[in-house]
Amino acid sequence: MSPHAITRVRRETRRRWLTVASVERLTPRMLRIGFVSPELGDFTSASPDDHIKLFFPAGAEKPPMRDFTPRAFDPAGGTLVVDFALHEAGPAMQWAMAAEIGQRLEIGGPRGSMIVPDDFDWYLLIGDETALPAIGRRVEELRPGVPVTTAVVIADAGERQVFAAKADWTPLWATRDSASGDDAALLIAALAAHPLPPGDGFVWIAAEATVARALRSHLIEERQHPAQWLKASGYWKRGQADVHERIGD
Repeated sequence: MSPHAITRVRRETRRRWLTVASVERLTPRMLRIGFVSPELGDFTSASPDDHIKLFFPAGAEKPPMRDFTPRAFDPAGGTLVVDFALHEAGPAMQWAMAAEIGQRLEIGGPRGSMIVPDDFDWYLLIGDETALPAIGRRVEELRPGVPVTTAVVIADAGERQVFAAKADWTPLWATRDSASGDDAALLIAALAAHPLPPGDGFVWIAAEATVARALRSHLIEERQHPAQWLKASGYWKRGQADVHERIGD
């Protein structure tokens, strides 16, 4: 396999029933829910930006479902952790805000993974609150000492998180309460004072779809980052529900 080969793997989608084991408020707008289940014994998530479907009970024939990141998991212990960004009203936020220990929830997936090798010289991870679970997991899984910078736009300083990084982690935070401009402008401004390091780097972007698209264009066209070493996704889309959009693939 060539250096920096990014691969995709597919797997059969399986649905599982989980039970809420813990509920923790990480920040005013981020809720962490821990699940347990004997059905997690063969659960696999090969990439930090994998997605699982959560099916929220609503009394309808087809329950509403949303994509979430497996923030942490332990098949041997039968546990799974999911972080909920409380950024918009909807079935996911309503369920998470009311979640109690002992409640049950059905999940599906992941149905596949995009595996980015840990052989780049540096990493740059960019996003908003919805990207923080994937960003945090990737930072924590990177090899010791490798430079990784995260640029995240958040509501205010109270939404900052600290990750248990072995990598050489540099966090950049852009807050909406301290500057004017949309998320793309705030993130581009945060990156302006951060020249891309020498060597081969991987850039990962996830945010509202139009924001992710603008950031991808900025990194490729203005910062001359190789497109093959950049992956961008719209984790949500303003005015639409249950959207996940790959950008530029």
